[in-house]
Amino acid sequence: MSEVALPSVLFVCVHNAGRSQMAAAFLTHLASERVKVGSAGSAPADAVNPAVVAAMAEVGIDISAEAPKVLTVEAVRASDVVITMGCGDACPVFPGKRYLDWQLPDPAGQGVEAVRPIRDDIEQRIRGLLDEIAPGGEA
Repeated sequence: MSEVALPSVLFVCVHNAGRSQMAAAFLTHLASERVKVGSAGSAPADAVNPAVVAAMAEVGIDISAEAPKVLTVEAVRASDVVITMGCGDACPVFPGKRYLDWQLPDPAGQGVEAVRPIRDDIEQRIRGLLDEIAPGGEA
């Protein structure tokens, strides 16, 4: 019996401290191991935005142990879908990859009140993506 390769998704934003962390956490939470998930930043921050951590905790997802990671060519090459969120031209482009650019407000410097609508928008986008790339779960 051959093993079916899981689809892989990489979320990229500049600091990997907000939008991409929320997106990766939602996909990991909702996909139930049906998708490989990664996130990275073109200029990673020192830590995940505390307002983002708080907003995700409100929906039962703990990302307090996450840390921003640097975007590498290898990470892009290993992904089937690359979703950018304001990283501009910093993300390397390879043939055969699917690229999506999600226009979302940057939560940097914002409080939890401002982060909530961004979080909710990301969750809806993740649910749609999951239905598309790995149907059949309980998303």
